[in-house]
Amino acid sequence: MEAEGEVPAAFVAPLQPEMAADAVVLPERLQRREAERQQGVERQRQKKEAQVVKEEQSEFLVAAFAREREAVEAHLAAGLLEEAAARLQGLQKLLTESVRFLASYEVRQGQEAVARLQADLAARRQQLQPKKKFAFRTLKKEAAPGSEPRPAEPVRPAAAAPSPDDGSAEGEPGGPPLCGFSGAEGEELELGPAELLQRDVVLSELRGCRVRLRGNANTLRVRDCRGCTVLCGPVSTSVLVDGCSDCLLVLACQQLRTHRTHDSRFYVQVTSRAVIEDCSKVAFAPYTWSYPGIERDFESSGLDRNRNNWNLVDDFNWLATDKPSPNWSLIPQEERISCWN
Repeated sequence: MEAEGEVPAAFVAPLQPEMAADAVVLPERLQRREAERQQGVERQRQKKEAQVVKEEQSEFLVAAFAREREAVEAHLAAGLLEEAAARLQGLQKLLTESVRFLASYEVRQGQEAVARLQADLAARRQQLQPKKKFAFRTLKKEAAPGSEPRPAEPVRPAAAAPSPDDGSAEGEPGGPPLCGFSGAEGEELELGPAELLQRDVVLSELRGCRVRLRGNANTLRVRDCRGCTVLCGPVSTSVLVDGCSDCLLVLACQQLRTHRTHDSRFYVQVTSRAVIEDCSKVAFAPYTWSYPGIERDFESSGLDRNRNNWNLVDDFNWLATDKPSPNWSLIPQEERISCWN
């Protein structure tokens, strides 16, 4: 007989395995939740620490930039232009390397300060150079023996400012460009240091021309050119190539953007990543052009010769991350041009 108050063994036995399983599973579930909670807490802690480090780094970089900017201004005020150029190059390098630590408005303010100092440096240098009247010019080919000489061509006027209804494309200067060439065919064209110094340059609608730009321009736009070779010294800010084909372009700049361009080769010195859009069959190699005075022009431009992202190209028409874009490539070593004479 079973004692009063005892549960029959028949009812007790089946419950024992289930109760034992719950005793094991429940703690494991709690442990897993606790581990996940601790991981979340650790991630938040690391995020806060990273934010603090970034803020401290930002404050340090802003202070360092301000000190370097003041040093450049002091050198300019004292007429020490070479020293100012060297410090300005360092200031540009500091800003480029600090972008990921700074807020967008801080980067914008830094870029504006650098551009202003570059303009001040160019103006001071121009004051020390002999005055020279500027005019567009071309190097005309000599007439073939026996042919009648062509009448002298008039000097080309500067390209007109864009009308309100045609819409300025990206990179178009806000006003009339100060120098450039337009509409030439089969000609040798050249501009020198005094003509280019911190000016905006436009090359448009050229056909089969060879262009040499020896000096430090502020910006360059190459638009709707066919079968041309463009050799360009250091450009302080941006270069825009738009609507070109079958061209060879040798460019040194801070930013390179290429739109609607096909079957063309680029030899570049660029401090940021180049950007292409609506392009095909474009290839890249490192910058190899040189001329007397190019080192001085690089110093004036503020570009860092030791920083060249010639092989880093962003294609805005190619979103796949696991496959390379078919629209651009690198020029093979054995096919690269090293002598441009």
